[in-house]
Order: sequence, then C-alpha cells, then structure tokens
Amino acid sequence: MAELTLKLDAPAVDQLLRRAFPDASAQAFPRVLEVAPGRARLVRPYGPGLLRPGGVVSGPTLMSLADTAAYALVLAHRGEELMAVTSSLLMNFLRGAAPGDIHAEAVMLRLGRRMAVCDVRLWTESVERLAAQATVTYALPSS
Repeated sequence: MAELTLKLDAPAVDQLLRRAFPDASAQAFPRVLEVAPGRARLVRPYGPGLLRPGGVVSGPTLMSLADTAAYALVLAHRGEELMAVTSSLLMNFLRGAAPGDIHAEAVMLRLGRRMAVCDVRLWTESVERLAAQATVTYALPSS
C-alpha cells in the first residue's frame, strides 16, 4: 500500500465527529485517542445501558464503535469528508465483552479514490482478549 499521510490529528478528528453528530451524548460518544498513518485508536466509555441480558456488552454497541473507528480513520486521512458512508460492515464476535470501557483499534487496509477498507479490533479487558473484529468498507465521494 502507498504511504499514508494524515490530514487531521486526533483532537481534530474528535472535534469533527462531535460537530457532525451534535445530538450524541458527550459521555457516551467514543473519544479519538490517537491517529497515526494507517491507524486510529478510540475508546467508548462504559455505561450500564450498554449491556445485554447476560451481562456482556451488546452487539449493536460493538458494531457502532467499529463503524465509528473506521469513520474516524477515514477522516484522519481524507480530511473533512463527512459524506463518506459505510458500504459494508462484516462483524465477527469472538467472545463476550466484559463490562468496561470499550477500546477499538482501526487499521487501514486500503485507501483508494472511491473506497476505504479498514480492519477494526475491539476489546474491554485487554488487547490480547479481543471481543470482536470487523472489516468495514467506506464509500468515498468523488473529489
């Protein structure tokens, strides 16, 4: 893959997401912790409303964070391209996610003119105990 260059740093991506989704609760919205060429790290603060029966983090919560992490990664590399849209999200649930802050690491697999493909890994306990993995594809608007 060609050398990836950042257009936005982590605070800029975080602020852009908050402006794009003003109705999202500040406490419940993921925070962009770090971006680097080809990578982004986010965390979604824990809240008891995230749990499903059985006491594990719900699948929709994990899917939402995977999508947000991929979107943040695309924004970091493309800039303020808010019309990038999810075209595919394939989710693999690996184990129940214990209650706690949910961490996501997104890695760019391909960044082209028309699409971006990202690998996203999610966990609550430790990166060695992944709860889920997703492959997320974003359709990019024509420049």
